[in-house]
Amino acid sequence: MNASIYPMLLVGVGGLVSLFLLFYVVPRFSRVYEDRSADLPMFSKALLAWGHAVEGHGLLVFAALLGLAVGAAYALRLSRVRAAAGDVLWRIPAIGERLKVYQLARFYRTTGMLLRGGIPLVAALRMGTELLHPVLRQRLAAASRSISEGNAVSRSMDSNGLTTPVALRMLSVGEQGGNMGEMMDRIAAFHDEEISRWVDWFTRLFEPLLMAAIGLVIGAIVILMYMPIFELAGSLQ
Repeated sequence: MNASIYPMLLVGVGGLVSLFLLFYVVPRFSRVYEDRSADLPMFSKALLAWGHAVEGHGLLVFAALLGLAVGAAYALRLSRVRAAAGDVLWRIPAIGERLKVYQLARFYRTTGMLLRGGIPLVAALRMGTELLHPVLRQRLAAASRSISEGNAVSRSMDSNGLTTPVALRMLSVGEQGGNMGEMMDRIAAFHDEEISRWVDWFTRLFEPLLMAAIGLVIGAIVILMYMPIFELAGSLQ
């Protein structure tokens, strides 16, 4: 959560600056270029049309944008929309793998707590099902059946894609030492640290990219506003 504060601040400040340009500065520039609208580049014409729309129907345009923002916020609160967005993220290899590790860390921690509390292994696995993505739930059901049939826990979990190389080795050690609950806690702790390092790396990479994107948007608006002036100065020379 703390890692998202600075990017959210950047998006907020960049959005406010863009709104100021689009709702205050561009409409005033549109008056200056009104007589030269036929000579403007295509994107400058589009910006000029936006300025006229804001100047003539400012409240309506603002209400439409506000309605879109409210609609998007409401849509994100719907479980089916969040599920669809989650499915899209799961299909992205780099992000989907991290989401899988994050969910497995929560699952292993919960299962370890249940085992140390005296819950049988198969029952503990089933109680942690809701922590997993639907795809992983199906794999967990298959792993639980395999364990119930007497197969090794590490082999059953690994054959159904519910381990990482580190988790597989720790599960094998837990089977041999009879301390499966403790090993699952260690697996969760290891992957939590791994996720924290990945989030820190991603944040360091994402922040400059986000700043560059915001700068490009604001710079494009400014350049499109001043492009006719540059062309006029060039023609005078």
